[in-house]
Amino acid sequence: MQRLVDHALAVTKESVKAVTYESVNNVVRIINGVSALLLALLPGKANMLEGIQGWELRPTFRGPRLPRWMENGVSSFNHFIHELSVDSDTSPDYSSEEEDSDRYEYPPSPASHCSRASEAYNRHQMDWFQRMQSLKEQIIHRATDRRRGVVEDVHLAIEICIEAVFDFFHKAAHLLLSPSEAFVAIVSLFSSHGSGIEQDHDTFKDAAISTATRGGDGPAPTERSTNLHQSLNTDARTCQDVITELGYPYEAIHVITSDGYIILLERIPRRDSRKAVFLQHGVLDSSMGWVSNGVVGSPAFAAYDQGYDVFLGNFRGLVSREHVNKNISSREYWRYSINEHGTEDVPAMIEKIHEVKCAELKLSKPESEEEIDDYQPYKLCAISHSLGGAAMIMYVVTQKIQEKPHRLSRLILLSPAGFHDDSNIVFSTVEFMLVLVAPILSLFVPAFYIPTRFFRMLVNKLARDLHNLPAVGGLVQTLMGYVVGGDSSNWVGVLGLPHYNMNDMPGVSFRVALHLAQIKRTRRFRMFDYGASTNIEVYGSPEPLDLAEFYGIIDIPVDLVAGQKDKVIRPTMVRRHYKLMKGAGVNVSYNEFEYAHLDFTFSHREELLSYVMSRLLLVDPNHKPQRVARSKKKEQIAAASRD
Repeated sequence: MQRLVDHALAVTKESVKAVTYESVNNVVRIINGVSALLLALLPGKANMLEGIQGWELRPTFRGPRLPRWMENGVSSFNHFIHELSVDSDTSPDYSSEEEDSDRYEYPPSPASHCSRASEAYNRHQMDWFQRMQSLKEQIIHRATDRRRGVVEDVHLAIEICIEAVFDFFHKAAHLLLSPSEAFVAIVSLFSSHGSGIEQDHDTFKDAAISTATRGGDGPAPTERSTNLHQSLNTDARTCQDVITELGYPYEAIHVITSDGYIILLERIPRRDSRKAVFLQHGVLDSSMGWVSNGVVGSPAFAAYDQGYDVFLGNFRGLVSREHVNKNISSREYWRYSINEHGTEDVPAMIEKIHEVKCAELKLSKPESEEEIDDYQPYKLCAISHSLGGAAMIMYVVTQKIQEKPHRLSRLILLSPAGFHDDSNIVFSTVEFMLVLVAPILSLFVPAFYIPTRFFRMLVNKLARDLHNLPAVGGLVQTLMGYVVGGDSSNWVGVLGLPHYNMNDMPGVSFRVALHLAQIKRTRRFRMFDYGASTNIEVYGSPEPLDLAEFYGIIDIPVDLVAGQKDKVIRPTMVRRHYKLMKGAGVNVSYNEFEYAHLDFTFSHREELLSYVMSRLLLVDPNHKPQRVARSKKKEQIAAASRD
């Protein structure tokens, strides 16, 4: 009889599972089907999805596929940069030439170098292929283990509930059909009740001692935290996890700005290197963007492999609200604009880099205070994207105005912000609404971010579902493309990156959004407009400082890069930077690639990586620049101000 009941319960359980699973799958299919229908009706969907890299629209509940560039083995880029460093005389010339008023001559593509590298790579393909197969298995294992979408969570929850319910009925039926065993179980329960209390007390005491012992060493909290992440199955890896898992060294440096914000400066250290590079992300991004494409597709790793000491900057603006004042309110924390990014965050990080490098290379301070302290036996270049580019320009200009050293030897700006009047109707509408309702909205909305861990976890999991459901992911990608004017960046793929996780997530201050709206409305790259009275106190004039008017005092080479498919910051806006800098006498170059806005950081682009490395290699770490007297520098700044 017991065997018959067990068999009946097992069959019933599997039947309930099958019906429930099929019901959930039918709901998912309906959602995916409706999304496919809407996607078919929307115009321009082909253009919206064109250019997506590393994202396969295919229905699967397995881990996400590897990017296309890793399917056939390792990239040829590492071999290319090795050839480029050895044979510097044959490196392509990307410097800009004289142009007509509305025409620009772009430098040649480095495709010829990539072809030579590909030929050399073929000779070692088998060795690399074996290594990449191992890496591929590790990546699939990590992706499958650490990420689970909402649909997969529903399947798991259903299975757990069904198992629990039928386990209860199985035990109840077993006791009813075996009275003797039930009587023995009840008697033993009551007889051991008194001694069980003492045993439980001793067990609890031993566990407490064991926990206290482990707590002193530190691994216990980490273990509990790890178990929580594993149970929720979200990808909560940090930039440190990504770097160290790939076998690179890592160092975290906490920097405190002059206004009390604690920001994280991350590093892939080469302590004895005399050439360093500082990478600064854009809006709603973090240092993760520079390492998210792995060993052969990330600018940070490419620079490190070429002998650079790599520093990864992070702007203020995380929901964790790290500040020296632990009790700072949300309203006070988010009370900053792009001004603070360029005049507080970047200076604090670069000065920390200078302090660290001076200590490691044992540099001495200058003997004369009458000379600008911009001489240093190491070279620091900066690579910035989007809002990070605008902040870097602001940093260099304001440092020169204040007669302070900026410590940089070269700027490489990838689709830099600063001019935004050439944009689509959605951005224009948002700009108009922000400027119109700013006095009221700022009282209730200090920033745009997801405040609770639950909803951040939900966003992270939904991003996984968008990968698994092709039509839903395509619909979201298309709608996002409409919002940004047709930009074909992999918006869905970016949502699934680890820095959009349940523990922390970048946000946008209301003042940063308002500052961008002010720039767009005035058609000028200006600092934040506080109002006439406050502007006089801050800038010494009723109008904010116009940064473009001071381009003439930029004393380092600047490389501007635009994306032909970029609809967020269009090439016309990057060319305006170029035209103004060129007219002011800045040593500036301009180049365009057939990229969308996020392709500069989140997509594997060998052509872009080779270009960036070729610009970095133009800086000679052994070259010693002449020191410029303060009096002469004052005359130069005064002349720029008069112009």
